[in-house]
Amino acid sequence: MFLSQRNVWVFIGEEMYPKSIGLAYTALAMELKFCRFIHRQIPIMVILSLFPGLGYIFLGWMAGVFWPALIWYGLNVVASMRGLWLYRRFKQQPMGERGQGRWCRKLSIFVYSCFLLWAMVFIIYVRESASNLHYIAIFTQIGATTVAASFLYPMPRLFRPIIPLMMLLLVIYFFSIGEWYGYVLSVFATILGGVLYYAASSSYKLLKTAHRQAAHDQLTGLNNRQHFMERLQQMMMDLKEAGSYSFLLLVDLDHFKTVNDSLGHGVGDCLLEEVSRRMRLAVPPPNGLARLGGDEFIVIGQEFQQPEGCEFLALELAETLLARLKETYLISGHRIYISASIGVRVFSYQEQDSDSLIREADIAMYEAKGAGRDGVVLFNEEVSHRVELHLQIERLLHFALENQEIRLCYQPIVDENKLIVGAECLVRWYSGRLGEIAPMQFIPIAEQTGLIIRLGEHILVTAFSTLRDWHERGMELQQFSINVSVRQLLHHDFVNHVQVLVEHYLSPGLAGKVVFEITETVIAADVHSVVTAMNELQRLGIRFSMDDFGTGYSSLSYLKQLPVEELKIDRGFAHNVCKDEESQALISAILHIANTLGLTVVAEGIEKEEDFVFLRDLGCRCFQGYHFSPPLEGDDYIRLLTHCSAGEPVNHP
Repeated sequence: MFLSQRNVWVFIGEEMYPKSIGLAYTALAMELKFCRFIHRQIPIMVILSLFPGLGYIFLGWMAGVFWPALIWYGLNVVASMRGLWLYRRFKQQPMGERGQGRWCRKLSIFVYSCFLLWAMVFIIYVRESASNLHYIAIFTQIGATTVAASFLYPMPRLFRPIIPLMMLLLVIYFFSIGEWYGYVLSVFATILGGVLYYAASSSYKLLKTAHRQAAHDQLTGLNNRQHFMERLQQMMMDLKEAGSYSFLLLVDLDHFKTVNDSLGHGVGDCLLEEVSRRMRLAVPPPNGLARLGGDEFIVIGQEFQQPEGCEFLALELAETLLARLKETYLISGHRIYISASIGVRVFSYQEQDSDSLIREADIAMYEAKGAGRDGVVLFNEEVSHRVELHLQIERLLHFALENQEIRLCYQPIVDENKLIVGAECLVRWYSGRLGEIAPMQFIPIAEQTGLIIRLGEHILVTAFSTLRDWHERGMELQQFSINVSVRQLLHHDFVNHVQVLVEHYLSPGLAGKVVFEITETVIAADVHSVVTAMNELQRLGIRFSMDDFGTGYSSLSYLKQLPVEELKIDRGFAHNVCKDEESQALISAILHIANTLGLTVVAEGIEKEEDFVFLRDLGCRCFQGYHFSPPLEGDDYIRLLTHCSAGEPVNHP
């Protein structure tokens, strides 16, 4: 089956670790890191071997053991060259974990050979007591053992046999003297060996503790971001060696901030601990799990030889995580329900940038949030193109006003006799780079980036000046509708800005024709601040309309609280209303509510005569849609208004 994967055993450090190619357990990663520490000591060990070794050749010539010393030095040169080759090759050629495992074994052989050679020189010179070279041999052996304790402590597999064996030679030599002081020196040598062994062991334990603290998140005990990035880069090298595939799952909890704000950070921390516990149980080895920070977690998968199998398992694991994380939490007496959004990024041996992989998984995760949260999105070419377009729109939108690419169109609003009674201002963007961009694409981006404030100011100036110009040319309308976002309405300077524009462009009579269209999303904002702003604008003569009524946060209590004078029925209800009984019932209810509250109703999105007739007979009095006219440029709207000014109804072909 295509879910094939390969597993190997890698022997590093003290024990054998099971390993799916491309992902190691933390212990294996630690051993590899410590092995790299030993790698950095190779030049020093070579220097300590070659330069003092020249002195041993000279001493050997003086003591009559020149040839044994020369042979020993020649072996030292061979071992040192081997060590330098290993050092240079590892620095020049990045390796995956399999390659590092092989390299680490070769490094261990080099280290063993170095200390074996120093044991040999001790055996050669310790017998030369007549020339007092045995003292130098004893000092050398103690020095070599101290070097082993100082340099090799990160790898118990090296220092545990080397320190006892090096000191054992000294103990045997002292014991063989046959005198009381020799026995005493044997005891002292044993104690010194124990001290050096204890020092190396203690340093290793301290290093392990420090490494674990540096590599793990304190709250959850999971791997942290820094350690995860190291593992991801290692994984990418492994994939390159094997020509295979793996995946990332970026998990972000939905509405976690609400838990912190409402129940406190203590409960939030307990929730994160329980989430991490569930994720540990749901993410089987050899997959890896880490906490990136806050309420974000990330999973790195095992290695697969086929991308189909990798993608299948990634999505299956993501769905499993979603199900586990949605189960009820009982924390400090609170029942908490929380979901997650997960972005999936399948990657191959051809990938080069680990930061890009996480960013793309993050993009997929935000796509899941944008689609309603509690879901899984796989990063692919379609998502990539959509995000790239989003970024391009965001970048070009900054210059759209300067390049005079933003324009207004005007769609007629007609009464039951199809006579024009008003117009709605609709913004259009004709980009020099991308062509015409739909409002549904760039308006949300303007909202997210804050550009909606500048854009809204431009729309208001253009709309107000247009309304004054039409009035001066004798073209009268009952209403002139302008869309206003919640972010604009709640901006600290919005009311003052509108007041300045009203005073500059409009008379009190014209200001009374202006209708600001807001959506039901204002209810999700600070309602008190919204009502305050609306009341201040109302004193300027401006009226308000609730756009897309019935699609969002509809609430009769809020409708009564907000100073709106008009409801606009969403185009989704008006389309084919004469054939849709549910839409008929909803529109009837909206019309009844509007009549009760004394509100005007405008039906949007009228595209067929039968829908117009049905809504007119139902009691609706204002209409808007392509059945009457599409949005028009200013001059085209004037021509249409002029044509219909003699009482001619609007009949768009």
